[in-house]
Amino acid sequence: MKFYALTDVGRRREVNQDYVFATDSPIGPFPNLLVVADGMGGHKAGDFASKFTVETLKKELEKSAPGRPDEIFKAAIDTANRRLIEEAQRDIKLEGMGTTLVAATVIDNTLHFANIGDSRLYLISDNIRQLSKDHSLVEEMVRLGGIKAEEARNHPDKNIITRAMGVKDEAEADFYEFRIRRGDKILMCTDGLSNMVEDEVMFGIVKGSRDIIEAVHMLIDKANANGGRDNIGVVMAEPIADEVGKW
Repeated sequence: MKFYALTDVGRRREVNQDYVFATDSPIGPFPNLLVVADGMGGHKAGDFASKFTVETLKKELEKSAPGRPDEIFKAAIDTANRRLIEEAQRDIKLEGMGTTLVAATVIDNTLHFANIGDSRLYLISDNIRQLSKDHSLVEEMVRLGGIKAEEARNHPDKNIITRAMGVKDEAEADFYEFRIRRGDKILMCTDGLSNMVEDEVMFGIVKGSRDIIEAVHMLIDKANANGGRDNIGVVMAEPIADEVGKW
């Protein structure tokens, strides 16, 4: 697997509350792991929430027994959510903190991932598809027919999310699996990218770049050029077959 992960504070924020992680080394029963988190809270609380959640998730996955990927993710996410709440209860400065989370692994030719919040996972092949569903007020309005999809992009309530880690006793993550093909690219990002760069522009940047490293830098540059109103967290991966005929 080729992969690259990067965050940027953006043009408007003083603290970077996004946290990303990527490895092609085994983490417990998973052969690889990709994670994006967008923290929320006070000056340092969001920063703490995103990093703590990702690090706790990794530790829990390392201890996990083999099994169904969705069940493994769910157990680790539930524990990370509980520990995040416990940390907030111990320190008043962390009260009210939370974070989005997208965590993914590729096993053979199948992408497995979990999502909570409005950070996103896209699959890029001959087009760009958002595979995750935003847990946001505006997305709920779109699904219920209250507003049109094109109105959602600039809606004043766009940043209100309906699910997050650290908010409720039980994490409410969604779990997905998708078959992928050689040449497919995975793009995971916080809303600091998706709110600033339209999907088709992202697609053009990725397709026009020499490799995923250049693509990530160009995506972040574009988000900043468009205003950089938030922190920007990006993970890109291009799964590659280990042996001929495996795909």
